[in-house]
Amino acid sequence: MQAVRVALLACVWLAGCAQLQTTNEQPLFELNGRIAARYKAESFSGNVAWRHAERADEMLLSTPLGQGVARIVREGQAITLTTAEPKEYHAEDVESLTEQVLGFRVPLAGLAQWVRGEPAPELEARGWKVEYQDFDAQRRPTRLRITYPGIELRLAISEWK
Repeated sequence: MQAVRVALLACVWLAGCAQLQTTNEQPLFELNGRIAARYKAESFSGNVAWRHAERADEMLLSTPLGQGVARIVREGQAITLTTAEPKEYHAEDVESLTEQVLGFRVPLAGLAQWVRGEPAPELEARGWKVEYQDFDAQRRPTRLRITYPGIELRLAISEWK
């Protein structure tokens, strides 16, 4: 049964890659790394693969062993979150959607600036804070601690593309 879930998620992932490429937008960046989230009594740690363009995002969250947990796609203002089951959820607010489905908020809007070491006033205005913990040779952040009341996200970027 687990092999079926992994195969289904792989199909969803491949379909999403093709879907984003049809936007004719080159990604501004792609990254791979690890993510850890704490929210109330819940916690999650795993891998993250993220491709960001001006009007589109695709983020895959997986377990430390690589099993897909969720795929978040933003096209313009529309957000789609697909789980491993696979179940699909839609919204215009990624933070509320990820909290509802995953149990923790992911501040996708503005996060692209922070991972590049740039200010993100829209996140700060909503109460999010960032702490840069390490940088690579090109001065790109490689370890970030992102907080919001009751939430802590840690991001360790291992590869920039």
